[in-house]
Amino acid sequence: MEYYKELRKFVGHRPLILPGSVVLILNSNEEVLLQEREPGVYGLPGGLMELGESLEDTARREVFEETGLHIGELSLCHVYSGPDYYIENPNGDTFYAVTTVYKTKEYKGELSPDGTESLSLQFFEANNLPDGILSSYRTFIENELGV
Repeated sequence: MEYYKELRKFVGHRPLILPGSVVLILNSNEEVLLQEREPGVYGLPGGLMELGESLEDTARREVFEETGLHIGELSLCHVYSGPDYYIENPNGDTFYAVTTVYKTKEYKGELSPDGTESLSLQFFEANNLPDGILSSYRTFIENELGV
């Protein structure tokens, strides 16, 4: 079971601090890979840290699980945290996200959405993102790619 789900058994809906990673995967045209998480809703591949992982391990695992890609060298961009990253889920769970953003142009494999967290995968121009991109991901892309 995922670590944060184990914690929820003890703390209920009280706020948690949840570290995670996302990756800006850029193709040769400098387009960024987005995953369609639910119909019309887009984000970056990534997710929450599990026990015993580094943030880089988290980035690699989540990218592979969600996209089927093996990523190479990762460049640390920024760590986002604080009150702007407080989230209340529809089920009442609350948390503060601490998100480490990495960037890479090195990847191998075929794009293969997992069908659960990624319905589809597509590269987009950083200055022409889909309307349904979640605001935090838009911020990460704009800040890190200078859009």
